[in-house]
This record gives sequence, structure tokens and C-alpha cells, in this order.
Amino acid sequence: MSERERGETGVLAGLRVLDFGRYIAGPYCAALLADLGADVIRVERRGGGEDRWVAPVSDDGSGAMYLVMNRNKRAMTLDPACPEGREIVKKLVATADVVVANLPPEVLRSLALDLESLRLTKPDIILTTVTAFGAGGPWSHKHGFDGIGQTMAGGAYLTGTPEQPMRAAVAWVDCGTASLAALGTLAALMERGKTGRGQKVEGALLRTAIAFNNPTLVEQAVVQPNRIATLNRGQTSAPSDLFRTRDGWIIAYAIGGPMYERWAKLMGEPEWTTDPRFKDDLSRGDHGELISKRMTDWTMTRTTTEALAELEKAKIPAGPLYSPQQALEDEHIRTAGLLNDTDYPGIARPAPLAPTPVDLSDTPGRFRHRAPQLGEHTDEILGELGYGAAEIAALRGRKVV
Repeated sequence: MSERERGETGVLAGLRVLDFGRYIAGPYCAALLADLGADVIRVERRGGGEDRWVAPVSDDGSGAMYLVMNRNKRAMTLDPACPEGREIVKKLVATADVVVANLPPEVLRSLALDLESLRLTKPDIILTTVTAFGAGGPWSHKHGFDGIGQTMAGGAYLTGTPEQPMRAAVAWVDCGTASLAALGTLAALMERGKTGRGQKVEGALLRTAIAFNNPTLVEQAVVQPNRIATLNRGQTSAPSDLFRTRDGWIIAYAIGGPMYERWAKLMGEPEWTTDPRFKDDLSRGDHGELISKRMTDWTMTRTTTEALAELEKAKIPAGPLYSPQQALEDEHIRTAGLLNDTDYPGIARPAPLAPTPVDLSDTPGRFRHRAPQLGEHTDEILGELGYGAAEIAALRGRKVV
């Protein structure tokens, strides 16, 4: 693979990132850096990490999550715990700018991937790590996944009903943490450019979930409304809900007086603009069940297309409820380039991968190559470290790589 293929023209061209991550928070952080041009090397166990096989879509068992989280990377297999594997890790670290590892602190130390150990090899290294609960608390040592952040931050409690709380199916805590970790890594790289010093960048799933749900926690602490779940209905303004149409569902919102007044006029309820029950957003939220019922009476007499057209004319934000298949087929999603069909060995149809979810006008992230197969670049990377073909064969024979 040439330097140009690795991202010579990207904003992070010339930087090398070692990705020891797993699942989403670490690998997606590294993928975002790879999108921006960094040479990212995914270091994986010889048999493949467990995250490689989630929701399998290819003949070799590689999963949908793996294809998304590991685009634009190279991959090698390695046993980092054995003596020869540790030596290879040191050689890799000596060439690297950033190490990404969403592993517990004790595992980082055992593999010599903690900041102190890394600095012995590369004094200006940046270590980007993610834990479940963050440092400094009694749960800091515990492992965790996305849903635990959702449930402990109060979000799942307010989703669904009081009898049946629900977590979101989308891993927003993981993806949010990965994005923030990438942001922190870029900030650390800027600081290193000024001072020459590396540092540790640490994200945490619960920290992200608390931060994203912070307005709800502020409201509870200050005025203590003790809110409970109301399915899809918003509680601090109305209308704010999912509404059934003749042939599907839509979501619609009216926030602020002018938008609400346009909505009331559209509903044929001009008197609702002076009704004291609906005097402001919070009051409308308190009477959201009544407002949602009025909106449902209106949407149930219209198709999704008709309802959206009238709401658009009234400048009220709304959109259709899609199944995953409908999202794949949506004209705007496709025309705007929000999904790019990508081949991968052994898959029956191209994988629609989302490009970098933020666009830079002059130096955008870009898709350079698909996610690597298991150990696809092991020989290439070892060769760059100075290992000859016979040495690599011997390492394979001893099950180091």
C-alpha cells in the first residue's frame, strides 16, 4: 500500500495510530482518525477479536459492526502478551503517534500499554483510552457497555413507560464517546505540536451519557419535576411526538411561540394560541397528551406524504418514521451521500457505509479502503518494522502472529 493510499493528502497524513480497541468506543475513534488520513493499524488477536464477529455479514464471519468501525485501517494479528509479541508492540509504538485502547487500566498495564510504559518507548506518545465508568469512583474498576450508560444517566428511565423503560437501540453512548475521544486526541495532537509532550486522553461511557443528558439532570436538581416516561412524547414543549398517519408514522415538533402558533392555525385551533393552558413551551409540555391527541386526529386523516407536505408549508419540523430498509432507500440519504456502497470479500451485496459524519470543506475525511480481513497486512507491517520473510514465517510458526 502506497503512502498516498494511506492518506498522504489527509489532514492527519503522516501520523500513525495503533488501534488496540474493541467493539465501538475505541475502534470508531480510530476510524474517525483514519478517515482524516492517519495510518491506523488495528492490532488484533490471532483468532480475531470478539467484536469482529458481531452481526456477521460475510463468508468469513466478519460482522456489520466490524465493517463500519474499521474502514480505512490496516490490520495485523498479534499475541501482545508473549515476549516476542511485546517486542513487536514496542517496535510498533516507536513508530506511532497515538495508541487507542478502550481496555481496562489493569489490562493496559499488563500489556505495557499504559502511559508510563508507552513513554519508555516513545516519550511524546498520546494514549487515548476509554473506560466504562471513568476514574475516581467506586465503580471505576468495572467493565460495561453502552446500555449501562443509557440506564445510569436517566435516559432509559424517561424512554418507554414507567412500567417498561427502554434503552435506545442505537449505541449513542459508544458512538458519542468515540467521537469525543477523537476530539480529545486531536486536541492532544495540537498541544504536542506546541510543547512536544504527549498525554493521556480518557473518555468514559458513563461520562458521555451524563454529559448528553445533563439538561434533564439540571432540571431535576433545580426544580425537581420528577418526570416519568411518556413513550415518545416530549415533556418540555408540544407537539413533540410520533404520530400515526393513514399509511405510517411521522415525528413532528413545535418549539417556541411562533412555531406553536403556526401549528395551532394548521390544526384549525386559533383559540389555542390564547388558551392559558398553552401559554408557553413548558405549559404545552405539561398538556402534551391533549396536544398529541389533537395532532393524531389530524395526521390520521392524511397519508405520510400529505402530512409532511402540509407541515413543511407551515414551517414545522417533521420527518417520516423509517424502517432500516426504508432508510437505505431514501432519496435524500442517497443523494446527499450519507451512505456509500462498499465491497468487502465474501458479502452478497455491497455494504452501505456512512462516511465521516462531519464534513470539512477543504480537507474532508474520505473513504480510502474497506475494513481489512483478519491479519490482512501482518506481513506488510512486520516488514516495515524490519522483519524479513524468514523471521515472519518463524513468528507465525511460534503463533506470535
